[in-house]
Amino acid sequence: MKLSTKGRYGVTLMIDLGMFFGEGPVSLKSVAERQKLSEHYLEQLIAPLRNAGLVRSIRGAYGGYVLAKAPQEITVGDIIRVLEGPITIVDEPEEELAELWENVRNSINQVLDGTNLQDLVEKKRNSGTDYMFYI
Repeated sequence: MKLSTKGRYGVTLMIDLGMFFGEGPVSLKSVAERQKLSEHYLEQLIAPLRNAGLVRSIRGAYGGYVLAKAPQEITVGDIIRVLEGPITIVDEPEEELAELWENVRNSINQVLDGTNLQDLVEKKRNSGTDYMFYI
């Protein structure tokens, strides 16, 4: 399984929103500038995240996006599944290897579901570097 830019940039976008949780809406333009990502690409990512109830949009001159839940209530698995779909390792595994691939998938899910956005926000804050993330 290889994570696409949708998943990686989506997690980066959500960490950025998590850094400002409770401080009001964040514009995609500001996220794009901080993360050195395309604003147009972020616009494509935000729609499914909004539809899944992970972010909310705030209209108006000072509008933007906010997390729809507290960062500790959103897992990396939630984000990845919205943007990438279900996590699969092998589409049609050989019968004798099915258990192996299921164990690998379960291990990946355990890591993604065991890591919440707050964990990544705190790690970023403790790193002492600028807001740019490398995922």
